[in-house]
Amino acid sequence: MKVVVLLGSDSDFEVIQEALEVLKEFGVSFQLEVSSAHRSPERTLRLVRETEAAGAEVYIAVAGKAAHLAGVVAAHTVRPVIGVPVDSAALSGLDALLSTVQMPKGIPVATMGLGKMGGTNAALLAVEILSLGDPGLKDKLLAYRARMAARVEASSAKLRQKL
Repeated sequence: MKVVVLLGSDSDFEVIQEALEVLKEFGVSFQLEVSSAHRSPERTLRLVRETEAAGAEVYIAVAGKAAHLAGVVAAHTVRPVIGVPVDSAALSGLDALLSTVQMPKGIPVATMGLGKMGGTNAALLAVEILSLGDPGLKDKLLAYRARMAARVEASSAKLRQKL
């Protein structure tokens, strides 16, 4: 697997579901696991060590509330770690965002936006990182962006027709 996706809880799955489809669309292999920085710290450390030894190149950590998962993963690998904060009812995700984005100097975590949008962008950032060593992925990214641009053009034309 190229990408390891760690969820702090199985309830975070809906946040990352579309992102997994993006990874599949680009043909990027991934492994999905649930592991909590707080409730299962030894499991988290073991998963990072095992997956890195197996060739993981990028980690995506999805967590809400205290959201320390991305930081814990980043503390145990020198591979890129992308954090996806999950919005929650209590503080609308501000707690998760701040926990993910405020890493100490020397232990970077790329932090995406809250929720599903952040999850999808995390998958795309992982693909961009992997494309640095894979020209085929770069070509797929360029085609993906061209399709997005074409949809914008089509939307504009459709809206103009309504006038």
